[in-house]
Amino acid sequence: MHQTSNPSSPRRNTLALGICAAALLGACASVDPGAMAKTGTNFTADADMQMVLDSLASLGGKPIENLPAAEARMQPTVTDAVKALLVRQGKSTDPSVLVPGVTSADRQIPGPAGPLPVRVYTPKSAGPFPVIVYFHGGGWVIADKDVYDGGARGLSAATGAVVVSVDYRLAPEAKFPAAWDDALATYRWATANAASLNGTQKFALAGESAGGNLAVATAVAARDAGLPKPSAILAVYPVGQTGDMGTPSYVDSATAKPLSKAMIGWFVDKLLAKPADATDPRINLVNANLTGLPPTFIINAEIDPLRSDGDLLAAALIRAGVRVERTVYRGVTHEFFGTGAVVAKAREAQAVAGERLKKVLSPMP
Repeated sequence: MHQTSNPSSPRRNTLALGICAAALLGACASVDPGAMAKTGTNFTADADMQMVLDSLASLGGKPIENLPAAEARMQPTVTDAVKALLVRQGKSTDPSVLVPGVTSADRQIPGPAGPLPVRVYTPKSAGPFPVIVYFHGGGWVIADKDVYDGGARGLSAATGAVVVSVDYRLAPEAKFPAAWDDALATYRWATANAASLNGTQKFALAGESAGGNLAVATAVAARDAGLPKPSAILAVYPVGQTGDMGTPSYVDSATAKPLSKAMIGWFVDKLLAKPADATDPRINLVNANLTGLPPTFIINAEIDPLRSDGDLLAAALIRAGVRVERTVYRGVTHEFFGTGAVVAKAREAQAVAGERLKKVLSPMP
Protein backbone atom coordinates (compact mmCIF):
# COMPACT_ATOMS: atom_id res chain seq x y z
CA MET A 1 0.00 0.00 0.00
CA HIS A 2 1.45 3.32 -1.06
CA GLN A 3 0.51 6.94 -0.70
CA THR A 4 2.26 9.85 -2.34
CA SER A 5 1.50 13.51 -1.84
CA ASN A 6 2.43 16.63 -3.71
CA PRO A 7 2.30 19.72 -1.45
CA SER A 8 1.95 22.05 -4.41
CA SER A 9 -1.50 20.61 -5.16
CA PRO A 10 -4.27 20.92 -2.55
CA ARG A 11 -6.24 18.24 -4.38
CA ARG A 12 -3.32 15.81 -4.18
CA ASN A 13 -2.90 16.60 -0.47
CA THR A 14 -6.53 15.76 0.23
CA LEU A 15 -6.23 12.60 -1.84
CA ALA A 16 -3.10 11.54 0.03
CA LEU A 17 -4.84 11.86 3.38
CA GLY A 18 -7.73 9.78 2.05
CA ILE A 19 -5.37 7.07 0.88
CA CYS A 20 -3.67 7.12 4.26
CA ALA A 21 -6.98 6.31 5.94
CA ALA A 22 -7.65 3.67 3.32
CA ALA A 23 -4.29 2.08 4.09
CA LEU A 24 -5.41 1.50 7.65
CA LEU A 25 -8.67 -0.01 6.44
CA GLY A 26 -6.72 -2.20 4.06
CA ALA A 27 -4.51 -3.35 6.89
CA CYS A 28 -7.57 -4.38 8.85
CA ALA A 29 -8.67 -6.56 5.94
CA SER A 30 -6.23 -9.30 6.99
CA VAL A 31 -7.75 -9.72 10.46
CA ASP A 32 -7.81 -13.37 11.53
CA PRO A 33 -9.21 -14.24 14.97
CA GLY A 34 -7.00 -17.37 15.07
CA ALA A 35 -3.82 -15.31 14.89
CA MET A 36 -3.92 -13.97 18.46
CA ALA A 37 -1.73 -16.73 19.91
CA LYS A 38 0.90 -16.22 17.20
CA THR A 39 1.17 -12.45 16.75
CA GLY A 40 -0.59 -11.12 19.84
CA THR A 41 -3.16 -9.55 17.52
CA ASN A 42 -5.92 -10.61 15.14
CA PHE A 43 -3.55 -10.06 12.23
CA THR A 44 -1.82 -12.97 10.53
CA ALA A 45 1.92 -12.74 9.95
CA ASP A 46 3.50 -13.94 6.73
CA ALA A 47 5.07 -17.38 7.13
CA ASP A 48 8.65 -16.06 7.14
CA MET A 49 7.78 -13.33 9.64
CA GLN A 50 6.04 -15.88 11.86
CA MET A 51 9.20 -18.00 11.83
CA VAL A 52 11.08 -15.03 13.28
CA LEU A 53 8.43 -14.54 15.99
CA ASP A 54 8.57 -18.25 16.84
CA SER A 55 12.36 -18.13 16.97
CA LEU A 56 12.22 -15.12 19.29
CA ALA A 57 9.75 -16.91 21.58
CA SER A 58 12.06 -19.93 21.73
CA LEU A 59 14.85 -17.77 23.16
CA GLY A 60 12.87 -17.35 26.40
CA GLY A 61 13.00 -13.60 26.90
CA LYS A 62 11.18 -11.91 29.75
CA PRO A 63 8.61 -9.12 29.22
CA ILE A 64 10.78 -6.03 29.36
CA GLU A 65 7.99 -3.86 30.78
CA ASN A 66 8.48 -5.76 34.04
CA LEU A 67 12.25 -5.30 34.17
CA PRO A 68 14.77 -2.63 35.10
CA ALA A 69 16.48 -1.10 32.07
CA ALA A 70 19.78 -2.90 32.60
CA GLU A 71 18.09 -6.31 32.57
CA ALA A 72 15.82 -5.35 29.68
CA ARG A 73 18.90 -4.67 27.57
CA MET A 74 20.01 -8.27 28.11
CA GLN A 75 16.83 -9.82 26.70
CA PRO A 76 16.90 -11.54 23.29
CA THR A 77 16.09 -9.35 20.31
CA VAL A 78 14.61 -9.89 16.87
CA THR A 79 18.19 -9.82 15.60
CA ASP A 80 19.02 -12.72 17.93
CA ALA A 81 15.95 -14.54 16.62
CA VAL A 82 17.09 -14.06 13.03
CA LYS A 83 20.56 -15.36 13.84
CA ALA A 84 19.13 -18.41 15.63
CA LEU A 85 16.90 -19.08 12.63
CA LEU A 86 19.84 -18.82 10.22
CA VAL A 87 21.86 -21.25 12.34
CA ARG A 88 19.02 -23.77 12.31
CA GLN A 89 18.85 -23.38 8.54
CA GLY A 90 22.59 -24.00 8.23
CA LYS A 91 23.25 -20.51 6.87
CA SER A 92 25.91 -17.93 7.68
CA THR A 93 25.23 -15.22 10.26
CA ASP A 94 28.19 -13.12 9.09
CA PRO A 95 26.83 -9.64 8.25
CA SER A 96 29.30 -9.28 5.38
CA VAL A 97 27.90 -12.48 3.85
CA LEU A 98 24.28 -11.54 4.46
CA VAL A 99 24.78 -8.10 2.91
CA PRO A 100 27.64 -8.34 0.42
CA GLY A 101 29.17 -5.29 -1.18
CA VAL A 102 29.36 -3.21 2.00
CA THR A 103 32.22 -2.80 4.47
CA SER A 104 31.92 -1.41 7.99
CA ALA A 105 34.26 0.21 10.47
CA ASP A 106 33.67 1.37 14.04
CA ARG A 107 35.02 4.68 15.33
CA GLN A 108 34.16 7.49 17.73
CA ILE A 109 33.07 11.03 17.03
CA PRO A 110 32.70 14.03 19.36
CA GLY A 111 29.38 14.28 21.19
CA PRO A 112 27.77 16.78 23.55
CA ALA A 113 28.68 14.72 26.63
CA GLY A 114 31.70 12.80 25.38
CA PRO A 115 32.65 10.54 22.48
CA LEU A 116 29.87 8.80 20.57
CA PRO A 117 30.46 5.35 19.04
CA VAL A 118 29.48 5.12 15.38
CA ARG A 119 29.64 2.46 12.71
CA VAL A 120 30.36 3.64 9.20
CA TYR A 121 29.08 1.46 6.35
CA THR A 122 30.69 2.05 2.96
CA PRO A 123 29.79 0.50 -0.41
CA LYS A 124 32.58 -1.46 -2.09
CA SER A 125 32.86 0.84 -5.07
CA ALA A 126 34.78 3.94 -6.05
CA GLY A 127 32.58 6.69 -4.65
CA PRO A 128 32.22 9.42 -3.59
CA PHE A 129 28.90 8.52 -2.02
CA PRO A 130 25.92 10.30 -0.51
CA VAL A 131 25.87 10.17 3.29
CA ILE A 132 22.97 8.87 5.37
CA VAL A 133 22.92 9.36 9.14
CA TYR A 134 20.97 6.50 10.70
CA PHE A 135 19.44 6.16 14.19
CA HIS A 136 18.64 2.77 15.70
CA GLY A 137 15.43 1.91 17.55
CA GLY A 138 14.80 0.58 21.04
CA GLY A 139 12.52 3.16 22.60
CA TRP A 140 15.51 5.38 23.48
CA VAL A 141 16.19 2.88 26.31
CA ILE A 142 17.49 -0.40 24.85
CA ALA A 143 19.40 -1.67 21.78
CA ASP A 144 22.34 -0.27 19.84
CA LYS A 145 23.99 -0.23 16.45
CA ASP A 146 24.75 -3.97 16.68
CA VAL A 147 21.09 -4.89 17.17
CA TYR A 148 20.11 -2.71 14.21
CA ASP A 149 23.03 -3.63 11.97
CA GLY A 150 20.77 -5.36 9.45
CA GLY A 151 18.74 -2.26 8.69
CA ALA A 152 21.67 0.13 8.46
CA ARG A 153 23.86 -2.25 6.45
CA GLY A 154 21.00 -3.12 4.13
CA LEU A 155 20.27 0.56 3.58
CA SER A 156 23.88 1.19 2.56
CA ALA A 157 23.66 -1.62 0.02
CA ALA A 158 20.27 -0.51 -1.29
CA THR A 159 21.20 3.16 -1.68
CA GLY A 160 24.88 2.98 -2.58
CA ALA A 161 25.48 5.47 0.23
CA VAL A 162 27.75 5.75 3.22
CA VAL A 163 25.64 5.13 6.33
CA VAL A 164 26.72 6.46 9.72
CA SER A 165 24.93 4.61 12.55
CA VAL A 166 25.37 6.11 16.01
CA ASP A 167 25.03 4.76 19.54
CA TYR A 168 23.32 7.76 21.09
CA ARG A 169 22.91 7.97 24.87
CA LEU A 170 20.07 5.95 26.36
CA ALA A 171 17.52 6.60 29.08
CA PRO A 172 17.04 6.34 31.99
CA GLU A 173 20.75 7.07 32.55
CA ALA A 174 20.51 9.95 30.06
CA LYS A 175 16.93 11.15 29.89
CA PHE A 176 15.31 13.35 27.27
CA PRO A 177 16.68 15.26 25.38
CA ALA A 178 20.09 13.51 25.47
CA ALA A 179 19.39 11.22 22.49
CA TRP A 180 18.13 14.16 20.40
CA ASP A 181 21.24 16.21 21.26
CA ASP A 182 23.47 13.29 20.23
CA ALA A 183 21.51 12.80 17.02
CA LEU A 184 21.98 16.42 15.99
CA ALA A 185 25.68 16.27 16.92
CA THR A 186 26.08 13.21 14.69
CA TYR A 187 24.43 14.91 11.75
CA ARG A 188 26.52 18.03 12.32
CA TRP A 189 29.70 15.89 12.36
CA ALA A 190 28.70 13.97 9.23
CA THR A 191 27.99 17.11 7.23
CA ALA A 192 31.28 18.67 8.32
CA ASN A 193 33.34 15.54 7.70
CA ALA A 194 31.72 14.05 4.60
CA ALA A 195 34.90 14.29 2.56
CA SER A 196 36.77 12.10 5.08
CA LEU A 197 34.05 9.47 4.57
CA ASN A 198 34.47 9.57 0.78
CA GLY A 199 31.12 11.32 0.84
CA THR A 200 29.45 13.98 -1.24
CA GLN A 201 27.45 16.93 0.03
CA LYS A 202 24.21 15.00 -0.43
CA PHE A 203 22.76 13.92 2.91
CA ALA A 204 19.77 12.03 4.24
CA LEU A 205 18.45 11.08 7.67
CA ALA A 206 17.04 7.66 8.48
CA GLY A 207 15.97 5.64 11.48
CA GLU A 208 13.75 2.90 12.83
CA SER A 209 11.13 3.26 15.56
CA ALA A 210 12.56 5.67 18.17
CA GLY A 211 15.24 6.30 15.56
CA GLY A 212 12.58 7.22 13.02
CA ASN A 213 11.47 9.91 15.43
CA LEU A 214 15.08 11.06 15.78
CA ALA A 215 15.47 11.26 12.00
CA VAL A 216 12.55 13.66 11.63
CA ALA A 217 13.40 15.63 14.76
CA THR A 218 17.01 16.00 13.60
CA ALA A 219 15.85 17.38 10.26
CA VAL A 220 13.87 20.01 12.18
CA ALA A 221 16.85 20.79 14.43
CA ALA A 222 19.21 20.99 11.43
CA ARG A 223 16.83 23.45 9.75
CA ASP A 224 16.74 25.62 12.86
CA ALA A 225 20.52 25.42 13.32
CA GLY A 226 21.25 26.38 9.72
CA LEU A 227 23.01 23.11 8.93
CA PRO A 228 23.04 21.64 5.41
CA LYS A 229 19.56 20.46 4.55
CA PRO A 230 19.12 16.73 4.11
CA SER A 231 17.76 15.69 0.74
CA ALA A 232 15.39 13.14 2.25
CA ILE A 233 14.16 11.47 5.42
CA LEU A 234 13.44 7.77 5.81
CA ALA A 235 11.33 7.06 8.91
CA VAL A 236 10.67 3.37 9.49
CA TYR A 237 7.73 2.75 11.88
CA PRO A 238 8.52 6.05 13.63
CA VAL A 239 7.24 7.25 16.98
CA GLY A 240 5.20 10.30 16.00
CA GLN A 241 3.76 11.08 19.42
CA THR A 242 3.41 9.56 22.88
CA GLY A 243 0.38 11.43 24.22
CA ASP A 244 -2.39 9.39 22.57
CA MET A 245 -2.26 5.66 23.16
CA GLY A 246 -5.81 5.23 21.94
CA THR A 247 -5.06 5.34 18.21
CA PRO A 248 -6.43 2.54 16.01
CA SER A 249 -3.17 0.61 16.03
CA TYR A 250 -2.63 1.04 19.77
CA VAL A 251 -6.02 -0.68 20.05
CA ASP A 252 -5.72 -3.44 17.46
CA SER A 253 -2.04 -4.15 18.21
CA ALA A 254 -2.00 -3.48 21.96
CA THR A 255 -0.49 -6.89 22.71
CA ALA A 256 1.43 -7.29 19.46
CA LYS A 257 4.73 -9.12 19.21
CA PRO A 258 7.53 -8.11 19.41
CA LEU A 259 6.39 -4.57 20.41
CA SER A 260 3.35 -3.97 22.61
CA LYS A 261 1.54 -0.96 24.01
CA ALA A 262 2.81 -1.83 27.50
CA MET A 263 6.40 -1.78 26.30
CA ILE A 264 5.97 1.66 24.77
CA GLY A 265 4.55 2.97 28.03
CA TRP A 266 7.59 1.52 29.81
CA PHE A 267 9.95 3.22 27.34
CA VAL A 268 8.27 6.58 27.77
CA ASP A 269 8.36 6.28 31.56
CA LYS A 270 12.13 5.69 31.43
CA LEU A 271 12.68 8.46 28.88
CA LEU A 272 10.94 11.50 30.29
CA ALA A 273 12.58 13.67 32.92
CA LYS A 274 9.17 15.26 33.65
CA PRO A 275 5.64 14.68 32.31
CA ALA A 276 5.67 17.94 30.35
CA ASP A 277 8.44 16.52 28.16
CA ALA A 278 5.82 14.43 26.37
CA THR A 279 4.53 17.58 24.67
CA ASP A 280 7.96 18.72 23.51
CA PRO A 281 7.85 18.92 19.69
CA ARG A 282 10.95 16.75 19.43
CA ILE A 283 8.88 13.86 20.81
CA ASN A 284 5.44 15.07 19.79
CA LEU A 285 6.34 15.40 16.12
CA VAL A 286 2.75 15.56 14.94
CA ASN A 287 2.47 19.01 16.54
CA ALA A 288 5.96 20.22 15.60
CA ASN A 289 6.82 22.87 13.02
CA LEU A 290 7.63 20.61 10.08
CA THR A 291 7.74 23.25 7.37
CA GLY A 292 10.67 23.15 5.00
CA LEU A 293 11.53 19.51 5.59
CA PRO A 294 12.71 17.41 2.64
CA PRO A 295 10.74 14.59 0.98
CA THR A 296 9.92 12.02 3.63
CA PHE A 297 9.41 8.30 3.14
CA ILE A 298 7.53 6.49 5.90
CA ILE A 299 7.46 2.72 6.23
CA ASN A 300 5.02 1.01 8.57
CA ALA A 301 4.26 -2.58 9.53
CA GLU A 302 0.68 -3.78 9.80
CA ILE A 303 1.25 -5.64 13.09
CA ASP A 304 2.53 -2.75 15.16
CA PRO A 305 1.06 -0.37 17.75
CA LEU A 306 2.99 2.43 16.01
CA ARG A 307 1.26 1.93 12.65
CA SER A 308 -1.16 4.81 13.28
CA ASP A 309 1.72 7.08 14.32
CA GLY A 310 2.94 6.79 10.74
CA ASP A 311 -0.49 7.89 9.54
CA LEU A 312 -0.57 10.84 11.93
CA LEU A 313 2.96 11.91 11.06
CA ALA A 314 2.30 11.69 7.33
CA ALA A 315 -0.77 13.90 7.76
CA ALA A 316 1.19 16.45 9.80
CA LEU A 317 3.96 16.57 7.19
CA ILE A 318 1.44 17.03 4.40
CA ARG A 319 -0.19 19.91 6.28
CA ALA A 320 3.28 21.48 6.49
CA GLY A 321 3.71 21.22 2.71
CA VAL A 322 6.17 18.33 2.78
CA ARG A 323 6.14 15.68 0.06
CA VAL A 324 5.36 12.34 1.71
CA GLU A 325 5.22 8.74 0.59
CA ARG A 326 4.01 6.16 3.09
CA THR A 327 3.91 2.40 2.71
CA VAL A 328 2.23 -0.05 5.07
CA TYR A 329 3.48 -3.64 4.71
CA ARG A 330 0.92 -6.28 5.54
CA GLY A 331 1.80 -9.49 7.34
CA VAL A 332 4.88 -8.14 9.09
CA THR A 333 5.61 -6.72 12.52
CA HIS A 334 7.56 -3.96 14.15
CA GLU A 335 11.30 -4.64 13.66
CA PHE A 336 10.80 -6.34 10.29
CA PHE A 337 12.94 -3.86 8.33
CA GLY A 338 16.27 -5.30 9.46
CA THR A 339 15.30 -8.96 8.96
CA GLY A 340 16.14 -9.11 5.27
CA ALA A 341 18.22 -12.26 5.76
CA VAL A 342 15.02 -14.25 6.32
CA VAL A 343 11.94 -12.06 5.60
CA ALA A 344 11.01 -11.28 2.00
CA LYS A 345 9.11 -8.08 2.75
CA ALA A 346 12.11 -6.71 4.63
CA ARG A 347 14.17 -7.13 1.49
CA GLU A 348 11.37 -5.50 -0.50
CA ALA A 349 11.12 -2.58 1.93
CA GLN A 350 14.87 -2.01 1.86
CA ALA A 351 14.89 -2.12 -1.94
CA VAL A 352 12.00 0.34 -2.21
CA ALA A 353 13.60 2.67 0.36
CA GLY A 354 16.88 2.45 -1.52
CA GLU A 355 15.20 3.29 -4.82
CA ARG A 356 13.39 6.30 -3.35
CA LEU A 357 16.49 7.64 -1.61
CA LYS A 358 18.74 7.15 -4.65
CA LYS A 359 16.43 9.31 -6.72
CA VAL A 360 16.87 12.30 -4.42
CA LEU A 361 20.50 11.65 -3.46
CA SER A 362 21.89 11.14 -6.98
CA PRO A 363 23.84 14.04 -8.49
CA MET A 364 21.82 16.27 -10.78
CA PRO A 365 22.48 15.51 -14.49
